[in-house]
Amino acid sequence: MLEPSNNNELPAIPGKRYFTIGEVSELCDVKPHVLRYWEQEFTQLKPVKRRGNRRYYQRQDVIMIRQIRSLLYDQGYTIGGARLKLTGDDAQEDVTKSSQLIHQMIAELEEVLLVLKDH
Repeated sequence: MLEPSNNNELPAIPGKRYFTIGEVSELCDVKPHVLRYWEQEFTQLKPVKRRGNRRYYQRQDVIMIRQIRSLLYDQGYTIGGARLKLTGDDAQEDVTKSSQLIHQMIAELEEVLLVLKDH
């Protein structure tokens, strides 16, 4: 059974350009085999594949994975339902995506504040 958990508890996405599947797994609290499966189910996920078929995800991929995770685990969508939600007409205005971006920005700004306080 899928175990719901709150996306607010996920760590901030570091300011890197590329992330390995292991890093994305930790950032999104999703096992690597689930990420590989979601790549087949959601056309929006297209990690760059380099030598040895290694996957490298970009920041927008991590945000999309968190959105998919929220739809499936928190909001109870099926894979098909989540796919429709992400490709539907209202996908551009999806509250989940906006919420993810806002939480990410808040976390990043809090990190900047901590750095500024230390100096």
